[in-house]
Amino acid sequence: MATTTATDPADAHPYLRAATAGIRHHTRAVVHGPPADRRHLDNLHEHVTRLHLLLDQLADAVRPEHPAAGRHLATAHLRLWQATASLHDAFHTLPAAPACTPDRLPDGPLVLTICQRHLASGHAVRRKTTPSDHGTA
Repeated sequence: MATTTATDPADAHPYLRAATAGIRHHTRAVVHGPPADRRHLDNLHEHVTRLHLLLDQLADAVRPEHPAAGRHLATAHLRLWQATASLHDAFHTLPAAPACTPDRLPDGPLVLTICQRHLASGHAVRRKTTPSDHGTA
């Protein structure tokens, strides 16, 4: 039986498999490591945000031919959005976390990248899921 590697052309998802292996490794390391800090939550938020985008693209691609599967992927997409919101909230409950201002994307220190990412992706989610008014007044 042949084993698929990250360089095998038959493997269509080598980076996703590598990311999963990295998460698995990190999960084991956290048990004996320090508790989560803001940088850790920022990195995890970035990972979940990217998964959120991937599920959105998969749902859009699957939905025309397989509507039921597309609906399930859309539900997973929504749940991942909720996970990113909870990670963002956890980030701000840690000691000495800076404030996040929802009316603008914050500038400045690297520690605020989670807010920039979260506010930008939240805007994209609202734009996609909120019905627009097409000038019917």
